[in-house]
Amino acid sequence: MKAAVREFERYLKDERRVSEHTLRNYLSDLDQFTAFLATAMPALRKPEEVDTLALRTYLGYLHQKGISKASVMRKLAALRTFFRFLHREGRVATNPARALHTPRQIKKVPRVLSESESALLVEASPAPDAETLPGLRDRALLELLYATGMRVSELAELPLSSLDLDEGFLTVFGKGGKERLVPVGEPAMRALGRYLREVRPALDRARGRGGGRVFLNSRGAPLSRVAVWALVKESARRAGITRKVSPHTLRHTFATHLLEGGADLAAVQELLGHADIATTQIYTHVDREYLREVHRRYHPRGG
Repeated sequence: MKAAVREFERYLKDERRVSEHTLRNYLSDLDQFTAFLATAMPALRKPEEVDTLALRTYLGYLHQKGISKASVMRKLAALRTFFRFLHREGRVATNPARALHTPRQIKKVPRVLSESESALLVEASPAPDAETLPGLRDRALLELLYATGMRVSELAELPLSSLDLDEGFLTVFGKGGKERLVPVGEPAMRALGRYLREVRPALDRARGRGGGRVFLNSRGAPLSRVAVWALVKESARRAGITRKVSPHTLRHTFATHLLEGGADLAAVQELLGHADIATTQIYTHVDREYLREVHRRYHPRGG
């Protein structure tokens, strides 16, 4: 089993070109499944010995442990991808995961910020003084998240070579290494330009340590995903926003504000980097909620 997982890891890295975050999740899920087999079904030592019953037993075990439906779905996706790969490579005669059904999950309408809340968040730098080096960096980062709808991993890994400051565009490398061109508005471009001129050279004291990434920490190393999460959370607190806010909230907000402004769904799909427009359609539910609220507030009989 371990040899098969190593082959699968190479496949994910070299062929699928998944992000480090996705790779860690897949390998962690497979490690958990392998550990379950070693304890509950020690006779199953090879991938070709695993059948659908064994997989269903594992899913039942996860359910009994109280694992959330979303986590079970992710683990099931990892197993499906793993055994599909092994079947394609001829390592297993049949794919035991093919007969498994995905648990139904109701898609939740993502929470978004209002335009005024978005402005407050972007302007609420976690740094004590917005004119300090960290303050200017944080403002540029928050502006860019809201202006582009990037995923937190895409922003943390954003290379300097992807920026076209003259034209106001940047190239984003999304899931699976897919590229997309995203325009950046004037406020974000101004904040980003100032950060690159006045801040980043000072942060990049150890040349080369920044790895050519746009956003660096105080030690000159690339800013991590965890640091971006903490920055957004602290900015929300400083802005007086009491509900939970994450980088993905800004991604949801970016998409929703575009649709509320009349943007075409296909254009929003392209800007977000969604492979399937069905993924983008969740934001049409947000838009309907917005329209319902407008009707309730402003129509004489909307209440």
